[in-house]
Amino acid sequence: METQPKLHTKRLTLRPFSLTDAPRVQDLAGDRRVSEMTANIPYPYKDGMAESWIASRAVAFSRGEAIVYAVTLSETSELVGTVSLTELTATDGNLGYWIGFPYWGNGYCTEAAGALVEFGLKEFGLPLIYARHLKENHPSGRVILNIGFQHMGTVSMDVNGERRVLEHYERRK
Repeated sequence: METQPKLHTKRLTLRPFSLTDAPRVQDLAGDRRVSEMTANIPYPYKDGMAESWIASRAVAFSRGEAIVYAVTLSETSELVGTVSLTELTATDGNLGYWIGFPYWGNGYCTEAAGALVEFGLKEFGLPLIYARHLKENHPSGRVILNIGFQHMGTVSMDVNGERRVLEHYERRK
């Protein structure tokens, strides 16, 4: 796939990030309530991190290593979070996402993640997508179950220098 297509849902547009999104990414991802629910967003989220992250996503897509989307509201184009398939191989990919705190509880994460999973399985041809969340992040578990994943158990990983337990899920084609 040469260019990353936009994806559309009932309320959302998933589009590639641009560097102009960096201030908004820094604002949303820099919220401690968001970072503490993820395994890979540092806190504090320092100046320049968003620009670096956005630039690396385009490179990762061109190499076939990741598909990362800005989650925006279709009506206003307002950036509310991100959804991604990372660690891509010929056999699987890792689903990840975060939604900015002001938008929690609206179903945006479920809607965006569901669209990306369908794209990954049907259009991108992945036979398996897996997802993980911190054990204490129950809302993330509900998102994953609501889009058809099965709980497979737990894994232990280093998260920001600390050993943490993550719930592991899988969905097959």
